Amino acid sequence: MDTSESSTEPQSPAPAAEEEQAPPRRGWRRWAMDTRPLRVPAYRRLWSSTIVTAVGSQLTAVAVPKQIYDITGSSAWVGAASLAGLLPLIVFALWGGAVADSMDRRKLLLITNGGIAVTSLLFWLQAVTGLESVAALMLLLALQQAFWGLNAPARNASIARLVPEAQLPAANALGSTVMQTGQVVGPLLAGALIPVIGLPELYLIDALALCVTVWAVYRLPALPPLAGSTTRRAGVREIAEGFRYISLHKVLLLSFLADIIAMVFGMPRALFPQLAAETYGSYGEGLALGLLFAAIPIGAVLGGLFSGTFSRARRHGWMVIGAVVTWGAAITGFGLSGNLWIGAAFLAVAGVADMVSMVFRGAILLSAATDEMRGRMQGVFTVVVAGGPRLADVLHGTAGSAFGPRAAVAGGGLLVVAVMLALAAAVPALRRYRV
Repeated sequence: MDTSESSTEPQSPAPAAEEEQAPPRRGWRRWAMDTRPLRVPAYRRLWSSTIVTAVGSQLTAVAVPKQIYDITGSSAWVGAASLAGLLPLIVFALWGGAVADSMDRRKLLLITNGGIAVTSLLFWLQAVTGLESVAALMLLLALQQAFWGLNAPARNASIARLVPEAQLPAANALGSTVMQTGQVVGPLLAGALIPVIGLPELYLIDALALCVTVWAVYRLPALPPLAGSTTRRAGVREIAEGFRYISLHKVLLLSFLADIIAMVFGMPRALFPQLAAETYGSYGEGLALGLLFAAIPIGAVLGGLFSGTFSRARRHGWMVIGAVVTWGAAITGFGLSGNLWIGAAFLAVAGVADMVSMVFRGAILLSAATDEMRGRMQGVFTVVVAGGPRLADVLHGTAGSAFGPRAAVAGGGLLVVAVMLALAAAVPALRRYRV
């Protein structure tokens, strides 16, 4: 990092001593996923629990809209339920970040994982009793998202206390790969199980999986605020301090802006149904729709499996810039393509780029922020990740209606490239950030 930057800019951390001493990986191992963080027992427990819940949570994510549609026969109610979960997620993620900076993060994870498990049991109870109440489903969904908002900042902020700093990109790649795999496997498994065992049992499986998570978190070491940290409460003032901290540290602010640029301008999922029906209808609408939704997660999983190619990079800022530009270029290629398989290939490339961006943005947040602020940084991160695609749905839906779906997609991708390059040129902090 160029020390001529403002004194409020965080200094890039020095590489960990053990990373410098680690022998270089040779042959095919240079390309494969970097699994060194799994040698740390505490991180291995946290990561193993993610394997179970990544799939289990997707069972509920499929079951809730399916049940709402079965009750109402209306997709509008399905969309309303999605929005019902957004506000609690935003509010409690921001508050949860402040809470994670004020108490033992392990204790907070135990409380929130237990709360999510109880919510899944309540989902099962309402389904097995035949309640058939959309209001009850939306209330439970809001409660679940509130617990998730409290949980995610503490979970993500804990990683920096469990693994050496030099292994943060590898740890983020491992976690992101599992989550993306869950987004592919979970819905497929739910679709196969619903005709066999029914919706109530999907909720029950998720609840049982969450019990595994609670046990894994129980086995973690205590993660109280570090010695010397100011004792604080978790209120509006502390949340505001988090936003002030971001505004004073350009590299953190830019890491959030990079994701907002990529997701808001370049996430075209709202147009997938129209593209499947109109542009790719000759391939079979069902096949086209499934392939479009699966292509980005599949690309992200492949990127994670071969993350050894980038997890040891030192120029984290350039990795984020390059990933966002690649995402925009791939989305542009998808918009210009009239062939389903070529279009899906472009989306898969975008998925790889999204994985790279996610890994290094996460590493920047964990390494550039002090431990007493990491919870709040992760709270904002959770809001950005959840809110960006939803704003994109509105923007792309409107642009698709006005200009046509392919023009809207290609235009959004070009906008991502142009805005990201302009931002990187105008503000050098992200370009200069390295470890």
